Amino acid sequence: MFRNQYDSDVTVWSPQGRLHQVEYAMEAVKLGTATVGLKNRDFAVLVALSKPSSELSASQRKIIPIDDHLGISIAGITADARVISRYLRSECLSYKHSYGSTYPVSRLITNLGNKMQTTTQRYDRRPYGVGLLVGGYDEKGPHIYQVTPSATFYNCKANSIGSRSQSARTYLERNLDKFLNCSNDEIICHGISAIHGSLPTDEMQSKNESASQLNITIAIVGKNQPFKILSEKETQIYLTMASEKGAPPANQPYDDDESTSQAGPSTSGPRDPIVAVATED
Repeated sequence: MFRNQYDSDVTVWSPQGRLHQVEYAMEAVKLGTATVGLKNRDFAVLVALSKPSSELSASQRKIIPIDDHLGISIAGITADARVISRYLRSECLSYKHSYGSTYPVSRLITNLGNKMQTTTQRYDRRPYGVGLLVGGYDEKGPHIYQVTPSATFYNCKANSIGSRSQSARTYLERNLDKFLNCSNDEIICHGISAIHGSLPTDEMQSKNESASQLNITIAIVGKNQPFKILSEKETQIYLTMASEKGAPPANQPYDDDESTSQAGPSTSGPRDPIVAVATED
């Protein structure tokens, strides 16, 4: 992916009007394990695949709590996610100290986008190499936001990011109409079924018979429900529940690069993130 003199600095434009360093940061998101965010009428759910980098290491935390009404799920460079989570916690605490209430989710995401955008304009900074799915709840209801390294953010009904996330997005698209009126248990099972489709082909085939063995992290936030990461025992209950309802068919996973190339030419123009799931204004 080396672009000669046009990718040496984040402030250098290519003749095609592209910032290659920003595109490289967005590629880093595809290296992280998949994570899914979806919501019903009163609750937002985050489901993250926690896969260790090797058999000798423990899995890293993919879901980070921010405030009582907010949390994030990450895909990409974990160190960058820690910096962003520290900023979000500081903003939430300052707002609560000043106004005595929780930070509105949409305003917080807007401020986060402004912070991330400054790193794409200065030669002494680099873009954050992490993508976020933000799950929150405020007076306007539950929210799922996607935030990209290019500082673009989307208010989504459901979405998935990370490695092999296209299969999860396909599942979300097919079942999108069911989410709004789902119960809490059903919406969590939908998230588990979606994340199951992002597994590699060999792991998917080996775990079709025992879907309850997935190593995932689940978090929920909503009406009268502070942000909570489920314990291993609670997660196992939902994994068993999802496996009893039936795992999704083993779709042939394909790379996100292939999906974007099918949607249109990517060499002649900027490669903005393609949101495959319906979004809200």
